[in-house]
Amino acid sequence: MDKDSRIFVAGHRGLVGSAIWKALESRGYMRLIGRTHRELDLEDPAAVREFFDREKPEYVFLAAAFVGGIVANSRYRADFIFRNLQIQQNVIGESFRHGVSKLLFLGSTCIYPREAPQPMKEDALLTSPLEYTNEPYAIAKIAGLKMCESFNLQYGTNYIAVMPTNLYGPNDNFDLEKSHVLPAMVRKIHLAKCLEEGNWDAVRRDLDMLPVEQVDGAASEEAILAVLEKYGVTPGAVELWGTGTPLREFLWSEDMADACVFVMENVDFPHLRDEGPEVRNCHINIGTGKEISIRGLAELIAGTVGYRGKITFNTSKPDGTMRKLTDVSKLHSLGWKHRVELEQGIASMYRWYLDRRSS
Repeated sequence: MDKDSRIFVAGHRGLVGSAIWKALESRGYMRLIGRTHRELDLEDPAAVREFFDREKPEYVFLAAAFVGGIVANSRYRADFIFRNLQIQQNVIGESFRHGVSKLLFLGSTCIYPREAPQPMKEDALLTSPLEYTNEPYAIAKIAGLKMCESFNLQYGTNYIAVMPTNLYGPNDNFDLEKSHVLPAMVRKIHLAKCLEEGNWDAVRRDLDMLPVEQVDGAASEEAILAVLEKYGVTPGAVELWGTGTPLREFLWSEDMADACVFVMENVDFPHLRDEGPEVRNCHINIGTGKEISIRGLAELIAGTVGYRGKITFNTSKPDGTMRKLTDVSKLHSLGWKHRVELEQGIASMYRWYLDRRSS
């Protein structure tokens, strides 16, 4: 990419896309193109075609997706497969029609089988059944990965697929119904601390920024307590799903963005394919290669927040995959390693969360 290349970051307001946008700006790329969902519905093929006809991007980061945690994945199975397939079909299809020089597709390590050997190498893909709770989302991301691979093999395009591990950072989604595990924990533990201290001003500010089931800061104390209890938050106690024993890997979103820009600048499809009759698994894992239990994560967040109340686990709820650790040896061999460790990242994320609520 040249500094004056026209670069489209699809999903530039989200956790992933905003970090990529920031990383590109910091490197001097000035002709960045972004559209909010209101400005451009990526599920609308006519709108996406019109956008590409008008803007003519030369490079594309496909960071837009319909995402969520285990609760959302369980409730909105049709949305997770249908909406993500629509986005991918439209953006990758128009990228091909307009001859973009290079595309980076962002997937997820949930593409790997539930019982994949740990740490998960890229060649574990499609070797056994997926985790049931996020199967629709995983299938959509596998389809996107295979679209990139197939276009490259048939048409000689340069579409690279990367599979980040669990991400967290600025502009994360803290919705208690739809967020991933780490931001949900941060918000739950923050709210429990505020309730424990009787800091109702902080609770109301939090709900004004992001209401829970339409309950905002103007609601009565009784209504607020009732809706928060539904999500496991009470004065002096936080209830989390599962046993607390699953192990998870987490990557600071700005590290992920740095890796994505590195790949776009330095890695092409021929570097990733094997010489042989069958070309598979050309995608790249992006992660830290380090893991922590859900219980350990909760304790780390509690220490960062300054919460001293109880943390309990509802073992009647699902754990999801018991272990998801990426093998990042391919990424390391290409010349990139993460910089931000989990303790530092959680502290930075919580400061960002507090600053946003006080602004």
